[in-house]
Amino acid sequence: MPDNPATSAENRVVTASRAIAAPAAVIFELIADPARHADWDGNGNIAEAAEGQRVRAVGDRFRTRLTGDSGVRVNHVVEFDEGHRIAWQPAMEDAPPFGQLWRWEVDPAPDGGATVTHTYDWTRLEDPTRLERARSTSAAMLRASLDRLATLAEQS
Repeated sequence: MPDNPATSAENRVVTASRAIAAPAAVIFELIADPARHADWDGNGNIAEAAEGQRVRAVGDRFRTRLTGDSGVRVNHVVEFDEGHRIAWQPAMEDAPPFGQLWRWEVDPAPDGGATVTHTYDWTRLEDPTRLERARSTSAAMLRASLDRLATLAEQS
């Protein structure tokens, strides 16, 4: 399935999808467990996340440490449907989210695999220091994470 880039100054949404030959539950578990994020992050952004932060509901928060950055990001879960959808907004400790949204959707396929869609939505990002990085996030970058996620899920 081809990438579906939808990036523009007006839209500010980037998305990519692909089929993964693994059960939806296996795929979703890799996404919902922040300790596994560094394993499938195709952009090299995530350095690590502590064990025991498995996301279970809207309102949950999990912490990750980014590469090249000694700070910790607190990710606020704003969408959650067990086994199907999870989305979070990153923030600094004790601060509101920056305005970006990272979303993952896992749709089971009849063949036992799943179609996974990864979306980066920065429509509410207003911090001028973060705009250049947001603009540089491409469908190819999202696809790299999908590809690494597929490799892990298909080996499980």
